[in-house]
Parts: sequence; structure tokens; C-alpha cells
Amino acid sequence: MSFTIGNVRIPGKLALGPMAGVTDLPFRLLCKECGADLIYTEMVSAKGIMYQNKNTESLLVVEEEERPVALQLFGEDPVIMSEMAKRIEHRNFDILDINMGCPVPKVVNNGEGSALLKNPKRIGEIVSAVSKAINKPVTVKIRKGFTEDSINAVEVAKVLEQSGAAAVALHGRSREQYYSGKADWEIIRKVKEAVSIPVIGNGDIFTPQDAKRMLEETGCDAIMLARGVRGNPWLFGQVKEYLETGNLIEKPSIDEVITMVLRHARLQIDHKGEFTGMHEMRKHVAWYTTGYPKSAKLRSRVSEIETYDSLVSLLQEYKEYLAGTRDMHGAQ
Repeated sequence: MSFTIGNVRIPGKLALGPMAGVTDLPFRLLCKECGADLIYTEMVSAKGIMYQNKNTESLLVVEEEERPVALQLFGEDPVIMSEMAKRIEHRNFDILDINMGCPVPKVVNNGEGSALLKNPKRIGEIVSAVSKAINKPVTVKIRKGFTEDSINAVEVAKVLEQSGAAAVALHGRSREQYYSGKADWEIIRKVKEAVSIPVIGNGDIFTPQDAKRMLEETGCDAIMLARGVRGNPWLFGQVKEYLETGNLIEKPSIDEVITMVLRHARLQIDHKGEFTGMHEMRKHVAWYTTGYPKSAKLRSRVSEIETYDSLVSLLQEYKEYLAGTRDMHGAQ
């Protein structure tokens, strides 16, 4: 099941995709425990490193137990990208990934992220400069094209390979699509057939069956799970079990979910302090509890979470509400 990216051995086929505001250190640690084989960080601005932006430093922290880790950098200037890659190469990550897929307007309007798909020549210049500047493997995450009328993932993947990239991750949507519609897995297969470097498939993997189908239909070397693991880090273990044995593991009980939420919250506090950690937990609590009985009432009150104790109280109230011993407004 293992494969290599450059000189880095990846122990299995499952990668945690980079998601801004989601794949921070606490969540990455949980995903690693649940079975992720390769971890991607949130994307880091090369200019943020250059200007020593105070928020950038925390994004560069990688713990030993997460590895192998791909640290994701974004920018559009080959000189700045290569110099900043060199500046951070000593840090505790294994692979440097370049983001050429982010669809967010403030990134695209700077010519970064998926905007680079409009300029394969510039893509080649960036990858060539970065891969020559550092010894660690350089990989790139792309989309299938900028618009539906300019699908160029095969062309771009060939440029990446020629420019020194050690692997490519492909999200089967255009920038124009954002996250709507269906991911195009056929383009992943075409890219896999066009290059000899490893190809990681990404897009619409929400169940173990999705994962198996993507591997079979595209022939990709690995798959990247992203939105499917928000509030569901267990998906890694479920996919592994299904690929190895064909067995489907039942989704966690609400008690298991609550245990994980509290663990996640403690990690947030350890790394970010209670105020920031608990505010960030609000969206995670909403994701974790989606699909569980009567959880809409709980999600309507996640904005009340200010402290760890308030989270514990809210979850206890929800458990008693499920048991029928109280309502969700505190009345017995």
C-alpha cells in the first residue's frame, strides 16, 4: 500500500488534504491517529514568511508524530517562493507542496492559487526554482483548469513533471466550480496516464465506497480526503478497513463523538489558548454532530461556546435531551 514521493516513503494511500481554517495542528493530530498516511498543513503565504507575519509562524509548526507532513506554500513569484522555501527547509516537515488550486478570490486576485492555472509557463518557473532551491521533494496541488472551457490539467501536470515536481495532487473541479457540481474523476485518470510521478486524486470522497471507486476508476497512487473528514476523522480508518477487508465500520456512536469533540477541544486549548480554541471549536462541533438525532438544536447553540466548561455543559445537556430527561433550554 505504500508509495514514495521523492525520497519520502508514504506508508499508505490516504492523505489529509489542506483546508484553510480546518487542518490546523490539533485536527491533523486527530486525523493521523485515525489513519491518515500523509498530512498536509493549511496553506502558508510565502510573502507572510518573508514579512515575518505573526500569524504565519503558528502555521509552520509541525509535530513529530504527524509525519510524514507536506507543508503547503502559496505565492506567484518564483524568486520569493524559492527563497522562502529555502528559509523554512530546516523545519520539521518532509515535503514542500505548492498550492495552485485555491479558488478563493483574495488569493486568485493576487495571481496565486488556481489563478496560476492560466499560466503554465509561470507554473514551470515556480516549480523549477523551488525544486532547485531545496533538497526536500516539491509537490503541487492543482485543479483540472481555471474554467470549464480551459481544462488543462494534463498539460499542467506534464509541465510540473518536467520542472522537477515529485508528485501532483489533482482536485477534479475547475476553479469556476469552487466546490459545486461533481468532481471529474476522468481527468484524474488522464493525468495519471500522462505522467510518471505519483498522482493523488481529490474530490467527492465522503464514504469508503467513494475511495475504492476513485482508486479503481482513476488508477491514482493515493487519494486525498478533505471536506469528507470535517467532523469525521474516523473516515480514514473506515476507508482503510474497507479497502483491506471489504468490511464497513459503523459510524461512531454519539458518545464516541462527544469524547472526540472534548479531546479536540483540549488540543485546541493546548495549542491556541481557551479563547481562540473554543471559538474555533464552534464550527467543528457543528460538523461533528451533523446527521445525529436531534442535533439541529445543539448546532443552533454552538455560538454560546466560550470556554471548555461551557462546551462540556452544552454536550451534557444534549445527551440528557437525547435521553428525554430535559429539553435543550435547560428545563428539567
